[in-house]
Amino acid sequence: MNNTFTIKHAIPSDDAKLKEIIDLSFPMFFRIFASHSVESGEPLLVSELEGLVVGFAKLIEFHVGDDKIGCVLWLAVHPGFRRRGVAAGLVKAGVECLRTRGSKLVFASVQRRNKVSLATFSREGFRRMGFHGLWRLFGFRVFSFYRKIWYAPREIVLMHDGFNRK
Repeated sequence: MNNTFTIKHAIPSDDAKLKEIIDLSFPMFFRIFASHSVESGEPLLVSELEGLVVGFAKLIEFHVGDDKIGCVLWLAVHPGFRRRGVAAGLVKAGVECLRTRGSKLVFASVQRRNKVSLATFSREGFRRMGFHGLWRLFGFRVFSFYRKIWYAPREIVLMHDGFNRK
């Protein structure tokens, strides 16, 4: 069996597997939002193994002032394929996709108690951004930023380090 994961943009035939991954990965409250979000028209990357969808990353793009911002909104991997680099590959591909599409900065938000997801994003170059750091970036527009990333209580905002440094 080939263990090479490939990443591509989702297609309609991926929908049933995406719903299964959502149901296996998120608490009931978040399933509603994740399901609704993956149905929208913004970029959705999937990781496949031999044609089987095993994970996804939902990306969103928006503006804060004149700056185009990207965000990895949802990240999930089927439980049978966790700890095999799927999430890391999706995060890398998501950052690159958002960069290619013109995002100046890339963010993610993760539930504070989701240590595995926090570790994955950290390994892939994301660092915690507190309110004061975000305030320095956005000023009063920080509240618009929070709304656009669907910020929820008990989440930690992360920003990709070095994204704009070359």
